[in-house]
Amino acid sequence: MRKELIDSNPLIKLSIEFSLAIISYCEELDAQKKYILSRQLLRSGTSIGANSMEAQNPESKSDFIHKIKIALKEAEETQYWLILCENAAQYPKPVGLAEKLETLSKILGSIISTAKRKSPLSYFLSLFIF
Repeated sequence: MRKELIDSNPLIKLSIEFSLAIISYCEELDAQKKYILSRQLLRSGTSIGANSMEAQNPESKSDFIHKIKIALKEAEETQYWLILCENAAQYPKPVGLAEKLETLSKILGSIISTAKRKSPLSYFLSLFIF
């Protein structure tokens, strides 16, 4: 996907920014030898963007919805790991990550709702306008 397409797609842009923030936080966890939560958080947190990106070239409307639902499930898993990090003794606090994740989750939920309501033709047209 070209840079201008990424910049024009709020979901992709935010998910990439979130992934980069998760990577930085996980590096901080690794530096403090908090490997278990770091690995789990890194996998689920970056998977949101990977699934969102994959959804940009769907085979069908149902394929698009399915991939976005997977991204939302990964966001929910990421929220769980962030809660553990936030509440675990002697862990650095994940400052700002929960808020960014909430924004992404709201966008994913909205996309799912909209895609389910739209006709197949208007759905495919919206992929190019999003």
